[in-house]
This record gives sequence, structure tokens and C-alpha cells, in this order.
Amino acid sequence: MKKPVSRILLINDEKLILKEFTKGLNAAAKSMENPLGIVFSGVTTAQEALQSIEQDGDIQGLVVDDRLYTLKHQGKHARDLQMTALELVQKITHFRPELNIYILIAQEQEDEVVDALFSETVDGYFYREERDYRGMYRILNAQLQEKARTPFYDQLKHYVLMAKDAWHTPGHSSGDSLRDSPWVSDFYEFIGEHIFRADLSVSVPMLDSLMEPAGVIAEAQKIAAQAFGARRTFFATNGTSTANKVIFQTLLAPGNKLLLDRNCHKSVHHGVVLSGAHPVYLDSSVNKKFNIYGPVPKQTLLKAIEVHGDAQALILTNCTYDGLRYDLPPIIAAAHAKGIKVIIDEAWYGFARFHPAFRPTALEAGADYATQSTHKVLSAFSQSSMIHVNDPDFNEHLFRENFNMHTSTSPQYSMIASLDVARKQAMLEGYKLLSRTLELAQEIRAQINSTGVFQVLELPDLLPDEIKHDSIQLDPTKVTVDISRCGFTVEELIRELFERFNIQVEKSTFNTLTLLLTIGTTRSKVSRLYDALMRISRENRAPQRLYQTAEIPRFTELKYLPRDAFYCGGELMPLLDEQDKVNSSLNGRVCADQITPYPPGIPVLVPGQVITQAITQYLISMLRSQKHIEVHGIVFDGYLPCLRLLTNSEEKTLKELDK
Repeated sequence: MKKPVSRILLINDEKLILKEFTKGLNAAAKSMENPLGIVFSGVTTAQEALQSIEQDGDIQGLVVDDRLYTLKHQGKHARDLQMTALELVQKITHFRPELNIYILIAQEQEDEVVDALFSETVDGYFYREERDYRGMYRILNAQLQEKARTPFYDQLKHYVLMAKDAWHTPGHSSGDSLRDSPWVSDFYEFIGEHIFRADLSVSVPMLDSLMEPAGVIAEAQKIAAQAFGARRTFFATNGTSTANKVIFQTLLAPGNKLLLDRNCHKSVHHGVVLSGAHPVYLDSSVNKKFNIYGPVPKQTLLKAIEVHGDAQALILTNCTYDGLRYDLPPIIAAAHAKGIKVIIDEAWYGFARFHPAFRPTALEAGADYATQSTHKVLSAFSQSSMIHVNDPDFNEHLFRENFNMHTSTSPQYSMIASLDVARKQAMLEGYKLLSRTLELAQEIRAQINSTGVFQVLELPDLLPDEIKHDSIQLDPTKVTVDISRCGFTVEELIRELFERFNIQVEKSTFNTLTLLLTIGTTRSKVSRLYDALMRISRENRAPQRLYQTAEIPRFTELKYLPRDAFYCGGELMPLLDEQDKVNSSLNGRVCADQITPYPPGIPVLVPGQVITQAITQYLISMLRSQKHIEVHGIVFDGYLPCLRLLTNSEEKTLKELDK
């Protein structure tokens, strides 16, 4: 196993003192237990300190002397600026909030310094006059080991290595049912022994309970909350889809008003049905050239907040699947001014806390709740997600009841362990790994553009006209490529990359591919992708006509609450009539299901919505599209595509109930 290196930076503008402290602390680190590879180095100016934490991802903590520091101001009229230790700490914390910071102070100034600094995120202080290097090292080492601790994973590993006989669920009994089977032992060998031994149940008390954590799961969630800047964090093993539904049912009673981006993940729209909320759907912006759906225009959001100030909650997706990021602070501030709670689906942005290039996160921008797919962009297993809470009015009992309603009583413990480990990695090397990912994103952009055939779309290319002045930003780890000049349709190109070059991409539109870079992306993968695209581009295939999929129709009238419409029995009606034309009988009828083409995953219809001819024509165009598109929610009666509609008697009943 590769041994980590943990650098602690000392900042003191008196060179002799700095040299003495650095030498003494390094001597202590060499003579004492040092499992995390702690080494000490020093700088004398604020500028050197800030440069060091920007360039060195192995820095895990700092000891800052409480004095004035010089900050070199570069420019035509260069001059030395003075910066207090407090100002330096604020800058460091803003840049890399995961770092541990200790202050070196004079004993006689303890009261005034401590009062000022402990309003900041400072972990402790040492006296300048005391040269107890071994004592200082013990404290710094203990603090770093606490950050590196994985309470749940450590306990799970400890239990597995104890090799207890299992007289409890699951039925495979630590893999014993598979290991010697002539029929399925290959599965055991492929998956691995420890996967089965770590697949336990709530019958093991020392591993705590996800439904009512009081031990190692509670500890792991507490450390995660500190890491992600939340008051409370909860681990979810049913994905962010379920996390969204839990929050909805916590905040929304039947009939409560909710503002939501129509571009939200379909779990959000399912959450509307489950909660019984009254949704106000806000149409997303759309880039018509590439069929890419972006954020809701800022003015649309601010107007909706003003008009619907009685809404209980607002939910937005940040960033979008294609990497477009809202300017969240003014939107959240406007919502809070009306007493509206803000939920941000950060499924694709769970890493953002750990590099300044991606911040502010939703919580830093003021959101009350953030849901994150830790499995999508960090190192957790699939379905492993987190719910972060900063709501000052958080009702923990109600939240817990809703959480337990959706959570299995037999959660996968390996998933919980992976959340614990993913958090540890993000805290200790997230900045370093994300810096590398950003470098690779820049390289792959240049390499793809150099093919002369494929073109990476940058922020101006992606922005729909209606949000060009909304301060939208782009997450550079989502790389969208225009493939229209390569001579392949998008399906042909995806197949070519997969079958010929062993490359699988994230998603596509009729003329783009989206590549997702993560902390697991390597330079060799980048090289292989570049080689594949360069080889394809040199084949000089004649460009094909790419048939653009139709734009999703704007949202129509919501006649009944989605929950009420969904739970009606309904009747099936075909999209096409006997002449294979658009069935005009659908016009004005009310849909009972959520109808969602995937991609892009935006519902064309939600339960309770009125159907128009434009919507029917759009759905038929999806089904007949040159590009294969899944359309979730359509019912096939044999080969005939149908919609489930409210009957006349059901509509009459709902109207009576509304009265």
C-alpha cells in the first residue's frame, strides 16, 4: 500500500524562528509514530503561503504565527501590502476550507487573539514561547488522524476480519452458499470474497443502524457534515432519487406550493406525486442548435418567487447534466426573503466543496438542503448518496420518519463504507485530484479541437440566448463535443468508439457527445480517447445529415394535482388513430402518468397536465426518431403506443373534491 505524504505548512516572517520550529517539528515527526507521513515546511510571506496551498495538494494543515504578513502586490506600481493573521486565515479558509489551521500566539495576547480568531474556522492555538515540539506534533497528528478516520469502514473491516460464524441474514451467509457451488462459484470468484463477507445485516449491533444511528454510522455522518460544510449529513443507500423524495415529504404537506425547474431529475417529479404538493413548473432554457436544456432564466425564477411567495420550497438542479451552473446566491436570497426553503439537487456536483474552481457550493450559497450523488463524481459505490442539511428550522423527527419510510431495513453496508471512504478521500486529497482533473479537462479540450473535425463546446456555445446574461458558469469536467462533421450519426459514433476503441461515453444528443471527467480520470484514458477521435477524424468521411429531435413543448395547464391524477385508475388511449395519424381525441384530455423522453429526461407530461396536439405530435416524433430515445411512461397495447388518461367520471370526481 502506498504511504501518504501529509505536509503541514508553517507561516512565520521571522526566518530564525521559522527554521527552529520546522527543524524541531520534523525531528518530532521522525522520532514518533507517523502513519500519515507528516512533514513540516515553512514560508515567510502571505503570498508564499497562498501559492503553496494552491500548488501543493499534499498540504493538510497550517500553523500561522499571529503577526502582520507581507503580501506582494504584483503590477506596474508594485508595493508591499500588509495582511493580518486573521485576514490570511480567512483567505486560506475561503480557498481550501478542508485544511486544519492552528495559530501561534504570544501568551499575554491570548484573550484578544482567541476571541478574534475563533470566530473563524481555526482548530486551535499554540504559545509562541513554548517550544514543546513533541506536544505540538501530537496535537497536529491527532487532528489529522481524526480527519483521516473512517469510523464505519474501520468497524466493518474489523468485524469482517473477526470471521464470526453467521446465523443471520443474508442468505448467502458470507458467500458460503456460492463458494463451492458448481453452478455459481464463478460469481463468487468474480465479485470477491470480501464483498460477501462485508454484506451483513442489522443483526450486527456493532455496525450501528442506518435507520437510527447512534454509533459508527452517526460518527461517520458527523465527520461528513464537517467535510461538506453542513449542519447535518445523512447517508442514503437508495441514490439521490430517494434523497429528493425524502426531503419533499419532509417539507411539503398535500397542497403545499412548490416551485421547480422542469429540467429536474424525474425523481423530483415523482416526489411531487408522493408528497401531494401543488407544483409550479418553470420551463428550462434550451439551446436549440444542440438540443441542450439549461437552467431556468434568472428573471423567470425571480418573478416566480415574487408571484408565488406563498410557496413552501424551491428546487433547482445545479449543475445540470451538461455542466451549466446557476448563479445561486441572489436566487436563494430572494427565496429566503419570502420564507421559501431552497433545495438544490447537486447529483452531478458533489465534489465542488474541495476545489475553489467549483465553488460556491449550494450550501455555501445559502441552500437549506443539498442532495449529492457521491457515487457519480466521487469514489462511492453506485446508489450511495448524501443528504446535507443547513435548514435552521430542520424538523429532525419528521425527516427521520420520512427517511425510514424510504430506506431499506437491510441496507448494503459496503455502500455505507464507501460513503465514509469517499468523504475521507475528498477531504485529504480532493483538492489534489480535482486539480489534476481540471488539467486533464483542459488538455482533452485542446486535443479534441486539434482534430479539426470534433469541436468542444465552451460556455458561449452552450448557453441558450435567454440566459446569456444570467452569470451562468460551466463545470469544465463535463465536456460536450460537437460531432456533426465526423461523418457518423451519434449512434454510429458511439458504437464505433465502443466496439473499435473500447470507449464508453456518458450521454449524447442528436449532434453531441458528453464526456464526464472525474477524480478517476487518468492521462492514459485521455490519450486513448484522443487517439480514437484523431483516427476517426483522419478517415475523412463525408458529413451526414443529422436529424434534429424536436424541442420539448412548453409546459401547458396543470388541471389537477399530480398525486390526485396519478392515483386515478384512468383509461388507455392510443397516440395514433386508425389511419396512423395523430389521434385528435387526445386534445384537451388529462394525463395520469409522467411521460419522459430519455435523454434529456425532462417530462413532456406530468400527472394532471392537459394534453395538446403539439405534445402528441412531439411524442410521436420521439417514437419515430432516427436516434433511439426511451420514452418512459408510455403504455404499449400490443404494438400500439398509448397514454393513460383520466376518465370523464374521474375528472368529475376531482372537480367535486376541489370544491
